[in-house]
Amino acid sequence: MGTKNYRIKRKKRIRKKIFGNKDRPRLSVFRSNKHIYAQVVNDVDGDTIASMGDLNLSKKSGTKTEIAKEVGRKLGGKLKKEKILKVVFDRSGYKYHGRLKALAEEVRKIGIEF
Repeated sequence: MGTKNYRIKRKKRIRKKIFGNKDRPRLSVFRSNKHIYAQVVNDVDGDTIASMGDLNLSKKSGTKTEIAKEVGRKLGGKLKKEKILKVVFDRSGYKYHGRLKALAEEVRKIGIEF
């Protein structure tokens, strides 16, 4: 079994317990070797409330961690505009460190609770 398959198993196990609704949507993160994406989803209605990825950034210089921090800042700003102050964090089976942790901490700094 490859590393990807283990991550998908972890993701399924996590998603059994995590569910986003209108009051507290789910912040889902996906990262590849080059890019990072995050979206906020209302699972009840199946709506994507806000999304952000490093491809949406105008300035893409720095390390991948710095880019992830910028994505977190921009997504946090979008959530503030939508008046969403609480989310459920879905790490999608990834370990909570590195780029994922940097993105999550920047969203928290904006004032969004996990």
